[in-house]
Amino acid sequence: MKDLHILPRVEDGWSFLYLQECRIEQDGKSISVWEGSARTPVPCAALSLLMLGPGVTITHAAVRALAENGCLILWCGEEGVRVYGIGLGETRSSRNLLRQAAAWADPAARLTVVRRMYAQRFSEDVDETLSLQQLRGREGMRVRAAYGEASRLTGVEWKGREYNRQDWRAGDAVNRALSCANSCLYGICHAAITAAGYSPAIGFIHTGKALSFVYDVADLYKLETSIPAAFSATKLGPQDLEGRVRRAMRDMFFESRLLERILPDLAKLLEGLGGTADSSLDSLMDEDDALPTGLWDPVEGRVRGGISYGEESHGSDHPGEGSNQPEG
Repeated sequence: MKDLHILPRVEDGWSFLYLQECRIEQDGKSISVWEGSARTPVPCAALSLLMLGPGVTITHAAVRALAENGCLILWCGEEGVRVYGIGLGETRSSRNLLRQAAAWADPAARLTVVRRMYAQRFSEDVDETLSLQQLRGREGMRVRAAYGEASRLTGVEWKGREYNRQDWRAGDAVNRALSCANSCLYGICHAAITAAGYSPAIGFIHTGKALSFVYDVADLYKLETSIPAAFSATKLGPQDLEGRVRRAMRDMFFESRLLERILPDLAKLLEGLGGTADSSLDSLMDEDDALPTGLWDPVEGRVRGGISYGEESHGSDHPGEGSNQPEG
């Protein structure tokens, strides 16, 4: 397997690429996209997320090339609106996931993370005397005001957020555009979360869904990406609406350097809660993937794996071999 130390960091990569009605094949250590006889090479080592829409055929070798280069693969519905499946991220460390789980399981730490999330959304310190219900109320007013301002600036009529999960096309144009824009944002946040070794399911504000943490993180950036992109695209008319939204989101991700911001933001949210932010940012390169996994011990903590503890070699001259001595 490729040494993780030489992989590009996720924040240095392209944001995402959405494809449909094409064939994807391995091309050397990268991939090529075929539309009929037309071939387009894609340097997957620089790509963070590949979204596969309807009509895509991809070879096993291409999937392997993408995985080896740390590109997350997402299988989605038409125009990227629904997510049906997602691949494996490139990190092999569980440190960030354990820190996230520890913060989630501790009510005081979880409340700290939630308040930090609201503080980042509000771009100001959060009054410690405010309850979570009051914070949710402030957030609701802030979002409604953002919708109203986007409607005023673009002239697009806004009647409220409405959509049918079973038939999303039944909604009006701006609601369809918002669904498409949010899907792109969810995909980018999902890719960053998975690449950094966090769990997309362990949410702090949202809960009970496989993507709860994705929704938490995406909400930090919706007002600067999804809402303006959706309203601006809707203003230009119904033709190729979803395509315009995706391109607008792509441009916003690039201009705002979103991938460069997500990982530091995640580290700050969990700073001081089970680890340091600085070590969190280096989590993609903190383990040698060639070594066997460690084993948990209630007394020693982590002990060495990949050896036989059934052999009576407690007197070994090599620390950890046949004993319960911890690594390092």
